[in-house]
Amino acid sequence: QVQLMESGGGLVQPGGSLRLSCAASGSIFSLYTMGWYRQAPGKQRELVASATSGGSTNYADSAKGRFTISRDNAKKMVYLQMNSLKPEDTAVYYCKMSRGFNIYWGQGTQVTVSS
Repeated sequence: QVQLMESGGGLVQPGGSLRLSCAASGSIFSLYTMGWYRQAPGKQRELVASATSGGSTNYADSAKGRFTISRDNAKKMVYLQMNSLKPEDTAVYYCKMSRGFNIYWGQGTQVTVSS
């Protein structure tokens, strides 16, 4: 049984930083693509950043230059370092683990950017 647990969300002022963490259990973590998605109120869930098993990364245009995804396969962890946060980054952030038809989601962590 795969489980994903996000942490690190919270309230931060515009221009601030947060580091989200996602802990995975129950599968061969290194074979999976890991991703961070977010969903703001009234909007669809969208990709923020992803990292493949081979180490390739992909970012949404809104995240480029500000966010960095990283993974530690030995610890079964994936991180999202978020800098220069803006109010429009406010959303619930979800961790996703995928490989073919096997897709798993975490419960999400709230990020609120406000002064």
